[in-house]
Amino acid sequence: MKHFSPAFAAILGSAALALSATPVFTKPSWALTEVNDRVDLELVLAVDASSSVSEAEFDLQSRGLASAFRDPAIAAAIRASGDLGIAVSLIQWSDSRKQSLAVDWHRLTDAASTQGFAQKIEDMPRYFVGGSTAIGGAIQYALKQMDKNAFDGRRKVIDISGDGRTNQGAQPARLRDEAVASGVTINGLAILNEDPLVDGYYLYHVIGGTGAFVMTATDYRDFFKAMLEKLIKEIAGVPIAKLAPPQSPPQFPALESEGQTAERPR
Repeated sequence: MKHFSPAFAAILGSAALALSATPVFTKPSWALTEVNDRVDLELVLAVDASSSVSEAEFDLQSRGLASAFRDPAIAAAIRASGDLGIAVSLIQWSDSRKQSLAVDWHRLTDAASTQGFAQKIEDMPRYFVGGSTAIGGAIQYALKQMDKNAFDGRRKVIDISGDGRTNQGAQPARLRDEAVASGVTINGLAILNEDPLVDGYYLYHVIGGTGAFVMTATDYRDFFKAMLEKLIKEIAGVPIAKLAPPQSPPQFPALESEGQTAERPR
């Protein structure tokens, strides 16, 4: 057997003691999300910040969204959607050059996480003031956010809210069809204060995919009620009644009452 000198043995012993005292660093809990982490739903909230939306209206829109996520019904809908939770982000959009990820992706599983997301919405600034209405650009940007996030949803939904028709950039129908072909559903919340027929425009030119629907709010003060109902339907996957296809080209008739829903004809 090989023998070491007392001095060398002492050095080995010191090294062993130092190694045993070295702390073991582990990955922090906030970094444990892996790429393609499975969730029951990926949801992008796309909020209109174009020139038709005043500061007061944008504030009502933001507070309405925050209040909706604070409602206990949202946490209940998340539990009803499955065991994996949902991943949600919020973008602001205006013309085709103006989109921003205003609230980054968050995984929501319970009341605490939904409350935290609500606070993020309440605290976010407005990134754009003015600009045209480019719904196609909003869809394209939302799809990019889905492509590069860390989540893999069983369902994927883009939720577009706005008060006007596209007047700049790519037509939304083409981008909608690309989204649907990739398995993404687009729903709409049409605010009727500027254009009482905008819900019809959303119905035929914006929404698409499995179970796609449009909801309406008479104005921004009605936004919370309509958004809460819309989120519950999207998160829990509540079936929506079908709207019969028209026999002639649509004239974009307004839905009869606030909060009414319709599925895009196939």
